[in-house]
Amino acid sequence: MSRNIYIFALFGFFAINVFTIEAKSIPEDSIKSILNDPLNDDHRKVLHAITGYRHRFEQSGNFKALRWALGDKKTSGLCDLCDIGTPLIRLLLELNDTTLIDEAVNFFCKEYILLDENVCLGAAYEYIGAVFQVLELAPLNNRQICSLAFECQPQTDFPIFNWNVTFPDKPKPTPQPPQPPSPSSPKLNILHLSDIHVDFSYKPGSQADCSQPLCCRGGQPVPGHTGAGFWGDYRNCDIPFWTAQALVKYASQAEEFDFIYYTGDLPAHNVWNQSRADQLYSINTINSMLATVFPNKTFYSAVGNHEAAPCNLYPTPNIRTDNISWLYEALADNWIRLGLPADTRDSILNGAFYTTLIRPGLRLISLNMNYCTSDNFWLIINSTDPLGQLQWLIDWLQYAEDHEEKVHIIAHQPPSSCLAAYSWNFYKIVNRYENTIAGQFFGHAHAEELKVFYDEVDTQRPVSMAYIGPSLTTYSYLNPGYRVYTIDGDYQGSSFWALDYHTVIMNLTASNKYNQTIFLKEYEARDAYQMKNLFPNDWHDLIQRLKNDIDGPTMGLVYQFYTKSYANGNECDHNCRRGLLCDFISARSEDPHACDSLPPFN
Repeated sequence: MSRNIYIFALFGFFAINVFTIEAKSIPEDSIKSILNDPLNDDHRKVLHAITGYRHRFEQSGNFKALRWALGDKKTSGLCDLCDIGTPLIRLLLELNDTTLIDEAVNFFCKEYILLDENVCLGAAYEYIGAVFQVLELAPLNNRQICSLAFECQPQTDFPIFNWNVTFPDKPKPTPQPPQPPSPSSPKLNILHLSDIHVDFSYKPGSQADCSQPLCCRGGQPVPGHTGAGFWGDYRNCDIPFWTAQALVKYASQAEEFDFIYYTGDLPAHNVWNQSRADQLYSINTINSMLATVFPNKTFYSAVGNHEAAPCNLYPTPNIRTDNISWLYEALADNWIRLGLPADTRDSILNGAFYTTLIRPGLRLISLNMNYCTSDNFWLIINSTDPLGQLQWLIDWLQYAEDHEEKVHIIAHQPPSSCLAAYSWNFYKIVNRYENTIAGQFFGHAHAEELKVFYDEVDTQRPVSMAYIGPSLTTYSYLNPGYRVYTIDGDYQGSSFWALDYHTVIMNLTASNKYNQTIFLKEYEARDAYQMKNLFPNDWHDLIQRLKNDIDGPTMGLVYQFYTKSYANGNECDHNCRRGLLCDFISARSEDPHACDSLPPFN
């Protein structure tokens, strides 16, 4: 095979990896063009690159709408290129000759016009070392690697990916669904902050629709385009520090709450050029600000995927060339400073997960879900319950059951973002301990979402709820926001279930227009959705109502609140609505029948 053919093949392989690392490098105008005419021949190459990879849709309304519009159609471009590139790179690594790979990287980044060259090169060299090690060390064949990285085949097709947790030899108690408390019973309120994503390089008036994944950082707007707003921008921009300050100061003054759930992702989205020092600066600066604004409140924290450098890469103990102790030491210091008891330090240092009592009878378990996602390339080497976290979770849930405690679980990524085996094991755990788990609270999606968990045998019986809270960042096409939950309060026999919640947003358009922050209570869940309670049965009933009137006004409201009122329901057609509703009842990944009961795509 000639050198040029090698380079061409590696060019193709590198293309899919760059899209994996940061599909948001594609300009927004290109995305809208694809949405308007997805079958145009000029768009096929881009479609092949973006339609097969789930995670890159999660923080872009346009990308997610495209996925929903395409329904369950699959493209083979990513998998074909992966099948070509993986054996080539493995051969070159075996021969200790990576010069061809360097040539392919440089050629691709210079020639591929849809990607910013600096972003492309930065992302490539940020991640290429980990990719090389994964290909060298993973006990997987080429087909298995492509399946795990790009969902070319269901992971369940490969025995090596299938594993199970072990449950104690104790029978599951008879299910006891939560019951409404007395109207006069005590209540607790929880402030939920997530996905702050402060960009310390934000520049008002700068170019807000650039070719890089993150804009509003420099350059002049092109003719006919407005520059970045002072308080933030709906386009591919994170928020400036002063906007984050204004949001949390408003919450501290306007809301009554007892403690705070804080579910990760502090740094900005410039993942192609972040260092450990950059991440530590973001973590320390933002947490110092929060400690000042909320001096007498306890934060219960979880780690996001963006705290690591490189982003998403959380090495497990079997990775000798990298470690994450630099981050976990900083998190332990900051989280304890924000109110966690000192006895959580050892567990945080071990894996950034921990447990503690919030109140007598209410236990908090914070998980590190970076040990479950395909974005963490290190898991390709060994994805079997990294650090034993799920087995640890079972141990503590059993302890809580034995001691008649209720448990709230917090984490950054919801389990539907996990590798299949991890996600299905998590689902089994929730099923087994449905009487003990009183709530699950996640972030990561930036938009407002929820997940209904169902019994594994009686698939129409809901057993648990997961709430995915709004982001403070605007990235992308969202208003900034936070949420406050009202839960059953601190008394003997409390269920500690969520009874209601409200979301507050900053109206970014008005704030920039009038040069002052303008906040509004977007909605209260029970009132907006006409629900008696927020128990699993109530959410299941809402799902049935939405399913039976998927093109009606309530589903339109769901979409509006999903975008934090950036958009209204008229902008979400039948396929978009069906896709969103499917997400709500898909609490585990690779569940091919989760949405069978929904109306079909048009």
